Amino acid sequence: MPHIWRPSVTVAAIIERDGRFLLVEEETSEGVRLNQPAGHLDPHESLEQAVVREVLEETAHDFVPHALVGMYMSRYRSPRRATDVTYLRFTFCGAPGAEHDQPLDEGIIRTLWLSYDELVATRARHRSPLVLTCVDDYLAGKRAPLALIHTHGSVFECASTFEEDPV
Repeated sequence: MPHIWRPSVTVAAIIERDGRFLLVEEETSEGVRLNQPAGHLDPHESLEQAVVREVLEETAHDFVPHALVGMYMSRYRSPRRATDVTYLRFTFCGAPGAEHDQPLDEGIIRTLWLSYDELVATRARHRSPLVLTCVDDYLAGKRAPLALIHTHGSVFECASTFEEDPV
């Protein structure tokens, strides 16, 4: 049976307050890195639900997405597996909400509020080049309305009407 290629779908949040951006410092296979609150899309959730969940899990903040900053596709070569992984990242911007007294997600060391200059100065510690690319796009005013994203009520109901994958 031939290998079926599927990108890994992720979400990320650009959260700015008083000229500073909320980032997480996290343990990765390449050491401690900086990233936007981000993570993988879970089964049965919309992209918006995923980014709200990931921000809460990684920062203990509520998050209200206002717009889609961009959709990014990148390929990453895993040194552990010697394979390529393709990521399809949906980056949202929005407002931070209440902060909760809860532990941060496993692997998250702490949250940081960094200025743009501090982000640029720490570029070597970014989890991916997309960290700065997404902030640059945000600062350039790139925004798409959330109405651009359509989530059907039940993918599984739709799938039964197709002979093969409904995509």
